[in-house]
Amino acid sequence: MASRSTPTPSRASVRPVGSVTRGTTNPNRLRRMDRWIAATHGAALRRAEAPVAVDLGYGAAPWTAVELLARLREAAPRVRVVGIEIEPARVAGAKPYERDGLSFRHGGFEVPLEGGVRPALIRAANVLRQYDEEQVAEVWARLCARLDPDGLLVEGTCDEIGRRHVWVALGPEGARTVTFATRLGSLERPSDLAERLPKALIHRNVPGEPVHAFLRDFDRAWAAAAPYASYGARQRWIRTARALSADWPLADGPGRWRQGELTVRWDALRPTG
Repeated sequence: MASRSTPTPSRASVRPVGSVTRGTTNPNRLRRMDRWIAATHGAALRRAEAPVAVDLGYGAAPWTAVELLARLREAAPRVRVVGIEIEPARVAGAKPYERDGLSFRHGGFEVPLEGGVRPALIRAANVLRQYDEEQVAEVWARLCARLDPDGLLVEGTCDEIGRRHVWVALGPEGARTVTFATRLGSLERPSDLAERLPKALIHRNVPGEPVHAFLRDFDRAWAAAAPYASYGARQRWIRTARALSADWPLADGPGRWRQGELTVRWDALRPTG
């Protein structure tokens, strides 16, 4: 008599990893993150034979995935974008927007891609903000393990219209950098960005933590650069960044500073304890 084997569950029956988020989204909300990705990761996407970028947790409408495809293809014409959502109704609502190079799938932090493809990019914006801080390291490790060897995970938070944004960039080995990006014309002081710190850092903005010290020095350098405001907010930001670079390991330079960005090494802001 033949022995019975345990049936293998179908992909459709496997529950996605994660929880349903609020799903709030707006067109053009992630433009600062997208432009940074295209500028800093575009070469890696061009090198890849068939690069796949994942918009993880795109929300109640597919605008961010549609925009990601358009922006990345300016840097890497062969890239494909897959939007992944844990809420099935959101996937069904996004299907009419599929086109060449853009598709949508039901899933979560397991990042289900056809044939087990490893993505060259995973972008997870405004997703982990709704999780506990203690869950971040596990989610980061899971997502980084899914990356192509030359891949990048970008995880962060922004305001509703994308004026202020802070994100962490990670490779397969873990966290690398933290980027602060803002519309300079609306900025009063750099520490205004604190409310958009990613979940890994937002509860660490207290005395004794590196991110608190960094934002304190950021504000001081901004205040000291006040005379440059007569040349415009961009020149003041550039001067601020130059001053900060004397004491903090910045990972970018004037070319990105001019965009209202500033990137610092993760190790300098890593939470204590």
